[in-house]
Amino acid sequence: MKNADKVDRARLDSIIASLYSNTSCRLKLSPPDVLFLVTSARDLFLTEPTVLELHTPINVCGDIHGQFPDLLRIFDMDEKPPNAHYLFLGDYVDRGPMGLEVICLLLALKLRYPNHVYMIRGNHETREMTVQYGFESECVSKTNKNVYNEFCTMFDNIPIAALIGKTIFCVHGGLSPTLESVDQVREIKRPADASYKGFLADL
Repeated sequence: MKNADKVDRARLDSIIASLYSNTSCRLKLSPPDVLFLVTSARDLFLTEPTVLELHTPINVCGDIHGQFPDLLRIFDMDEKPPNAHYLFLGDYVDRGPMGLEVICLLLALKLRYPNHVYMIRGNHETREMTVQYGFESECVSKTNKNVYNEFCTMFDNIPIAALIGKTIFCVHGGLSPTLESVDQVREIKRPADASYKGFLADL
C-alpha cells in the first residue's frame, strides 16, 4: 500500500508541475491522467461531509470559470498549497477557454493536499450547464466523451457548503428561501442531482 501511495503522490506531483507550467489553451495532460484525477476525486469527495467544517486562516475564492491565468494569479497573491489553505466556491468550468486546466489543477491539489484545498459545488457543475456554456465541447475536444461523462458523475459528489469557524456559512448560489438551519444542508445525500429547481439548486 505504501508503494501505491508513493506512485500516486509522484503522479500527482508530475501532473501539478505540468499544469503550473501550462501557458496555452492546449492541455498538457493525457486522457488517462485526467481520468485518474476525476475518478480519484469522485471517491475522495464522498469521504467528506456535505457541509465542510473549516477553520481560519483560509483563502475563500469565488468563480474561476475557466480563467486559468486568474487561478494561478490567486496562488501568487498568497502561497500555493500546502503553504496556504483554500476554499473554492464552485463554477470552475464553462465560459472561459481553460476550464479543463482549472478543474484538473484544483482536483490534483485536492488529492495531493486534501487538508489544504477544499471545493464546494457551483451551479455550473452539472451536465446541463456544461453542455450549454462550453465545458462539454472543451473537454471532448481536449480528451474524449468518456472523460466528460466521468466529470458529470464526479460533480454530483462535490460537497455543497462550508462552515468556517462555526460562524461563516459558505455556499455558491445563496440562501434558499426554504433554508432554516445548516442541518438541512448536512442531510443532503450525495451523489446529488442539482439540475432541477429546489433547495439544492438554490444553494
